[in-house]
Amino acid sequence: MGTETLEFCARKRLEFELREYNEDPPANISFGPISDEDMFQWQGIIFGPLDTPIEGHIFELSLKFPIDYPCKPPKVKFQTQVFHPNIGGDGSVYLNILGDEWSSALSVEKLLFSISSILLDPMLVDCLFP
Repeated sequence: MGTETLEFCARKRLEFELREYNEDPPANISFGPISDEDMFQWQGIIFGPLDTPIEGHIFELSLKFPIDYPCKPPKVKFQTQVFHPNIGGDGSVYLNILGDEWSSALSVEKLLFSISSILLDPMLVDCLFP
């Protein structure tokens, strides 16, 4: 497949995911493109769930999608400074589904829910600071 075809397919997939999100927004997360001009650079927000140690906290993330998304995962970084075993000092997220375990069946919504869950329950297999 050519680069233009890959980019077209990725754009259509991202537009579909955004449409799905807007029709039925999930609790505790928010996401979307930073601008109308660049469909491949998004902002994600995770709101700390009620009755948890992170209740009331707001975590901002950047998501940079490759032109062959969903075959390849996005690059995800926390913009909010977080000290966590699965998050690097530069905000990089160390999570198996952002590497070898990525599946094109995953969506931005599922990805952000996974990241939200590791905030409460770190994955010590994929951690920086055991």
